[in-house]
Formats: sequence, C-alpha cells, structure tokens
Amino acid sequence: MTKTIDYFFGIGSPWAFIGLEPFTALAARFGAEIRPYVIPLVEENGAIFSRNRPEPRRAYWFKDLKRWAALRGKTLELDNRAGLSDPTPAGLTVIAAALEGKDWVRLTAALQEAFWSRAEDIGNAEVRKAIADAAGFDGAALEARAQQSDVQERWRSDYELAKTAGVFGFPTFRYDGELYWGQDSLPFLERHLNGEKLIA
Repeated sequence: MTKTIDYFFGIGSPWAFIGLEPFTALAARFGAEIRPYVIPLVEENGAIFSRNRPEPRRAYWFKDLKRWAALRGKTLELDNRAGLSDPTPAGLTVIAAALEGKDWVRLTAALQEAFWSRAEDIGNAEVRKAIADAAGFDGAALEARAQQSDVQERWRSDYELAKTAGVFGFPTFRYDGELYWGQDSLPFLERHLNGEKLIA
C-alpha cells in the first residue's frame, strides 16, 4: 500500500525552503505520496512569527537558520528584504498548480529559491509569472487559476484542517497520524516510514 505524507508548509518559510529537497528525496526513497497543504502559520496553535519573538530568541533563530542552510547547501539572502511584499499569493499559485495536476514541488522550489536565495519579490504577480515561466510553467495561466474560488476555498479549508490536526509551524509532516515539526525532524519521519516509530 502506498505511504502518504501530509506536508504542511508556507512559501515564506525559510525552514520549509531548506528542508524541501531532503524531504522530497526521503519521500521518493520510500515511494511515498506527498499531499500538500499550503497554509499560513497557525497562531491559534502556538505559532509565533519571528518578528514577534524576543530579540535573544530572534538572534539565535537567525544564526541557527544560517547553520542549517549551510548544512543543506542552501544560500540565504537575509539582508535588505524590507521591501518584499507578502508571499501568500505565491502559496495560492502553488495550490493552483497542485489542483491542475502540475508539478507543484518544482514550482514551490522555484518560488522559494527566488524568495530566499535572491530576495525576489514573489508577492508581485509579474515576478511570480516570470519565475513560473522560467521553471517551465505557464505563469499567466497559473496566476489566473489562483484567482478562482476553489483555490481560495482550498487555502481556507487546508488551514482549518491543519488547525484541527494540531499543526502550528513549518514545515510539518504528518504520517500515519503522527506529526513531525521542523525540517530537523526528518530523521524521525524516516524511521517511522521504515516501521520504527519511536514512541506510541
């Protein structure tokens, strides 16, 4: 029977960005299907935006993010980002791609690479179109699709599902009813996929 992993993430999460490749490689190794849920942080469940954390915790988060990015072979452009707009519309574009049966993983990777490695303003529709086109998609068609009501409804319903499931931060993986939060929890997910769930 095919294994299915629910993947809760946001395009604007640097942790989801640096963890995407190892996660998809892990899923492929086990022949697992990935079911995407593109959502905002679930503050009702305890998520805290970086900007709202005390400065010592922000400073540690910043340094730890750089460590993990280096370990994962990713480049992060973390300076001069003040002019960037909300990446939420990029998430709707990914939902549109998924609903159309397109390669949403490739689109996600392209958008996150642009946002986190090059500080491109993926909140801008023209920027998103160019990124999608360069990745082999029809950017204009995806942008139009993202405006349709079923995409907006999927965004809302996925958020409610995530909230009910106990998700709060990114990325979160759910397999066999168990939640694993953070790209650093991939070793636990791997063991579970291998039939070695650590706790009941």
